[in-house]
Amino acid sequence: MNNYQEQTVRELTFSDNHAAHALFGVHNSHLKQIADAVETTITARGNMVSISGDTISADLAENILNQLYNLIREGYPVYEKDVEYAINVLRRDSRVALKSIFMDTVYVTAKKRTITPKNPNQKEYIDAIRHHDIAFGIGPAGTGKTYLAMAMAVAALAKKKVSRIILTRPAVEAGEALGFLPGDLAEKVNPYLRPLYDALHDMMSFEKAAGLMQQDVIEVAPLAFMRGRTLNDSFIILDEAQNATSEQMKMFLTRIGFNSKAVITGDITQSDLPGNRVSGLIEAKELLYGIKGIGFVFFTRHDVVRHKLVQKIINAYEQQEARKQKAAPATVA
Repeated sequence: MNNYQEQTVRELTFSDNHAAHALFGVHNSHLKQIADAVETTITARGNMVSISGDTISADLAENILNQLYNLIREGYPVYEKDVEYAINVLRRDSRVALKSIFMDTVYVTAKKRTITPKNPNQKEYIDAIRHHDIAFGIGPAGTGKTYLAMAMAVAALAKKKVSRIILTRPAVEAGEALGFLPGDLAEKVNPYLRPLYDALHDMMSFEKAAGLMQQDVIEVAPLAFMRGRTLNDSFIILDEAQNATSEQMKMFLTRIGFNSKAVITGDITQSDLPGNRVSGLIEAKELLYGIKGIGFVFFTRHDVVRHKLVQKIINAYEQQEARKQKAAPATVA
């Protein structure tokens, strides 16, 4: 079998010198990053770039450079992580238009950092939240499920589309029996809700968040505290929903009132419920998928936007699980 692939050389010229400089990166760091990732040789001279490699790799490098250049010319600041996201997206599907993803502004934080989706599934997730009253984001850690939902919630509050934000998680490790823990209510539930606070404080200053929480404009509470309430004019996020029981999930979904939007996030492979309890997230996926007005978006390890090692770690565990299932003896009915 002949593994030889035809070699080619591509010459690109970028007419906007300022944009070309931003595209190339400090000391051509972005060009080196792309060249290493797609196994090509990329050299720059002035505002011109030469790409050498096999045809498929050269096509990919050219596509990445042209799309990033167009983003920069439209005012999008490209950093090392953006180059990494672009490589990952276009390597999986060269037909994707990065502009439709990276230029979709979700929210601008107090530190003037623009939050946008970073891959097609994140874009689909944002659109699902926009166009559905209830949206589920299901997939592994690091895919931006909670963070983007929080950004959408804060944006909706800022635009006065809702009058409050409610953030909730199951406190599954304590079996929701929080009375046995030391301290007042806030001290008891804070360990379970810390990730939601962290995401919130990344969107706005600590002082503003604290003020809104004192006014009950933003409420953070364990899932058990949702029982018996009707949540109107609210943006509600249920995080770590794989740890909600079937009964809790039904209770939560039936709390949603008028002019409210709910986002449910979780990883169905990471439930901490006892073995005899059904995950409410798994059951909801089976019962509600396909119902008009409810959106589902499924993330994979390829959508991880944390440290690049996170994707490799998830992959390693998935491979181990696959080996275990393959080695497990078949059951006889």
